[in-house]
Order: sequence, then structure tokens, then C-alpha cells
Amino acid sequence: MRRRGDFAHRRRGEVRIDGAFDKRNCESMAQKSPEPNQKRVDSGVTRRTFLGMSLASGATLLAGGSATIFGAASSTTPSLATNSVWKLGGDLPVNRLGFGAMRITGEGVWGWPPDRDNALKVLRRGVELGVNLIDTADAYGPEISELLIAEALHPYPTGLVIATKGGLSRPGPGQWIPNGRPDYLKGCVEKSLKRLRLERIDLYQLHRVDPKVPMEESLGALKEMQGAGKIRHVGLSEVSPEEIARARKVLPIVSVQNQYNIANRRWEKTLVYCDKESLGFMPWSPIGGNRGLKPGDVLEAAAKTHGASVVQLALAWLLQRSPVMLPIPGTSSIAHLEENVAAAKIKLTPEEWKTIDALAAKGE
Repeated sequence: MRRRGDFAHRRRGEVRIDGAFDKRNCESMAQKSPEPNQKRVDSGVTRRTFLGMSLASGATLLAGGSATIFGAASSTTPSLATNSVWKLGGDLPVNRLGFGAMRITGEGVWGWPPDRDNALKVLRRGVELGVNLIDTADAYGPEISELLIAEALHPYPTGLVIATKGGLSRPGPGQWIPNGRPDYLKGCVEKSLKRLRLERIDLYQLHRVDPKVPMEESLGALKEMQGAGKIRHVGLSEVSPEEIARARKVLPIVSVQNQYNIANRRWEKTLVYCDKESLGFMPWSPIGGNRGLKPGDVLEAAAKTHGASVVQLALAWLLQRSPVMLPIPGTSSIAHLEENVAAAKIKLTPEEWKTIDALAAKGE
């Protein structure tokens, strides 16, 4: 079971993640997006199941939605520059395929991992492979992911960008409760600095907008910490274009982290906004679950052509979708990490990209 396609719902202000995680086979970011009145529409699958479904029977991705989900922009042919560098905030060059450090924690994103040494090796191997953008959050563990990053990589190599988040509290396993109170957020920043052994956090993201606290108050606290030199850049997570524009009236926003993958483009309008405004777009759940998977051979054929897996193809598709796309696939497996990083070398032809995109957008 996995987190890959999980959607979130808000119950009495609480964000929950449904289901357990398969630590060996899951690959995407797994958290729930606290969107009100949103139904959970896709069930999770493991990496192994996803590969099996896609390669054994093929995978024609049908979005199961209307054109409004995908938007006109998704039908255009993107640039073929996949393994390129993006300047986060205009001054932090990062290789566009990063690493999400959620899954290096214990089962259910709670506690220490069963194999701590392996978690440290995964982090170090990622840097060896050229990953220089690592995304984490104080809620992962909680605190464990940040502690492991510091243990594995401090003193940090030059050019490594560590992005973390605050604004979701973890009173217990499976519980994710938004907390955007200014004093709480300022405390979160201070504690993340200490755990990560940093004097300044390169990218600090508001993990969720708290419905009980005006966004301006939450971001005002981050602006105060930025003014104190403790935050370099600020990002948001699970937000609409309207919310981004509102936030930018308080302080500069350099990135957005929303759920997005080849089969789930609910946040297409947000991506289009980020593309237009040159904001980094960090898709969590970048590989996605089994929503919309139908028997077919398009992905299978393209994967065979490139000598790749459909997982790699899904990441390559994201990288070619937009130059602002910064996928952050996560894993607790070195083998899967190496597979993911290799996806940056895949360049789909314009015809392949159009065919896959058209099938995904066509629906039934």
C-alpha cells in the first residue's frame, strides 16, 4: 500500500494520510493535501505494482477528467531540455530532478527508519549522483528527516540546497494538523535551523495554509524570520494561483509544491501560473498512483524504445512538461534512487510527448 495518489481531506482541521506505506516499493511524495470537500479518488499502488501494471499490460494514461483539469498549456510540446539547471529564487542553481526526504523516516512517516544506516546511505548516494536539491519538512518523522539529513551530509557540500517546511503538526501517527499561527511558525523555523545545523534555510515553505489563520499572518511570521536572516527564500504548498498572488503581496514567493503527475493534473492552472511567473514548481507524488490507468501500449512502447522503465518515463515527462518543473521523487532504496536520477537523461521526441499527453488528456 502506498501514498502515491493519496488525496487529502480536512476533518475538523486535521489532515490525514490514508493507508500504510510500502517502504520498499513506493516512490512518490506521500502526504495529504488538506483541501476542503475533496474526495479521495484514487487508490495507492506500490512501485512494483505500478511497474507490473504498466509493463505487463501496458499503460495508456487516461485522466478521467475534463479538459479543464489539464488546460490548454498541457497540449503544447515542451522543450527537450530535461537535465537542465534551474535557478531557485534566481540565485540558487539546482539540478531540476531533486530528492524528497519524506520516506527515509519510519513507517507511516513516523519515527526512525528500521534501517538507519541505509537511510544515511540513500542521502549520501543522492548527492554523489548529482542531486543538489533535497526537500524535507519538520513534520516528517516528525523531525527525523531533518536530523538524518544533517547526520548524513553535514558539513554540507557547496551548492547543496535544503528546502524544508513548517505548518503541519504531528500529534500522532497518521495525523497531520495545519498550524499557521505566527508564533508557532517562528518556533518551527528556529527548531529546523537547529536540527539541520544551518544558520539560514535556503528555502522555507509553508506546508499548508491553515484555514483558521489568515494567510497574511502566517506569511508575516516567515517574512519576519527572513528579515532576521534565518530564511533565504519562501515557498508555498498546495495552493491555487489566487492564493499565490495573495501571498506575493506579503513577501516574495519563489516556489510552489503541489501534487502533480502524468495522471493527476488537478493543479494544472497553478503550474501554468508558475511557468508564466518563473516560480519553481515542485510536484509531490511525481509518479502518481493508478488513477486513470487503462490497458494499452503507449507508455510501454516508449519505455522500451528508451530502454527505460515507465517510472523513469513518468519523471522524464514531467521534466519536459515545463522548465520550472522540479520533481522531488522520494525513496528509501538506493536502487530506486539511481533509477530515478537516470530519468533525467531521457529525452522524449516531440511525437512521443504529444502522443502520451494526448492520451492522458483524452479521457473516456
